[in-house]
Amino acid sequence: MPTEDGAATGRRVLQVMECTIGGTRRHLGDITRGLLERGWEVHLAVSALRTPGFREDLSELAAAGAHIHEIPMVRELSLSKDRAHSAELTRLIRELQPDLVHTHSSKAGALGRRAARAAGCDAVVHTPHTYSFLFGEMFGPLKRWIFKQVERRLSRMAKLVVAVSESEAKTMCASGVVDPGQVRVVANGIDPAPYMRAEPKAPLGSDGGRLKALVCGLLNVAKGQDLAIAALAQPGCEGVELWIAGEGEELQSLERLAESLGVADRVLFLGHREDVPELMRGAELLLLPSRWEGMPYVVLEGAAAGLPVLGTPVDGARELLEGGQRGWIANEASVEAVGAALREVAAAPQEERAARAERARAWVLERHALGRMMDDLEAVYSELL
Repeated sequence: MPTEDGAATGRRVLQVMECTIGGTRRHLGDITRGLLERGWEVHLAVSALRTPGFREDLSELAAAGAHIHEIPMVRELSLSKDRAHSAELTRLIRELQPDLVHTHSSKAGALGRRAARAAGCDAVVHTPHTYSFLFGEMFGPLKRWIFKQVERRLSRMAKLVVAVSESEAKTMCASGVVDPGQVRVVANGIDPAPYMRAEPKAPLGSDGGRLKALVCGLLNVAKGQDLAIAALAQPGCEGVELWIAGEGEELQSLERLAESLGVADRVLFLGHREDVPELMRGAELLLLPSRWEGMPYVVLEGAAAGLPVLGTPVDGARELLEGGQRGWIANEASVEAVGAALREVAAAPQEERAARAERARAWVLERHALGRMMDDLEAVYSELL
């Protein structure tokens, strides 16, 4: 932004996000720190209602130089609240006059893009972090159709749309809600060092020679922990146990599922963990049973830790696992397919698991470094500006 005497100052970007959980929360923190290090003036218009602990993130980002604007956006549809929050965003954009506005996920994507248009800001980029109309297990057909029509209209309010993996970009283009010419790929990136250097966690669970499969993520239907638990009851999976790290609204139903299937003795619910790198170094397999993703951070982290990875064929995981060359991939996100893939991994020689894991690690180090993600994001911003 120019000062009154015409001197050049740092470029100003406003990030807008309501869905401050899981990978989107991680993503916002990473790109904020990266942009600050590269001389950007970063403003965050965010809600801290979903996860109270997110305010700790905000304090750290503020200490790093980010400007925080809390707007209590809500996940559910609320005409009165949404109208008020959109107006608040519009006022903020008019006041800040940012060089560009970057919106994230569904609710902030809707409010932020409309607010930017109302405030006269044309430089808008949107990152869906997967479209909500794809969530077949979470929403009914009518609601998903409505979401799709809304997203089709909103896509015209952003000049560019960011996919966090090549496969998600293909899904976006095939959906028909966005012009393929608008889509750019900024693949999620990680710092691999904590996962490569961590000391293995002391053994958990049984010591009876079972294959120890780690599942990390929020406990909700999107992440498919129920598929992983039910797969343990499939023939040939008796030698597998699950370490489930994470918290969420599905905990009790998952515990009941394990009990009802008679596999509770092979499922460890570990709750929220701050030692995921150590858990990864102590496990023998990373299992991603998700129903949908954009580019799951956890498979990048698991690969960096040297874990063999088994995933469902969701966006992001498909390209990392490359049809089984860099891990194992189930035919579909179903109990039967996950069980069949688990049997294959359990039967594979240790040398084969290690070889696939090493190929996955090399891929992550080459394609998914934090620096590369920031380079690609800045390229998108430069194109807008």
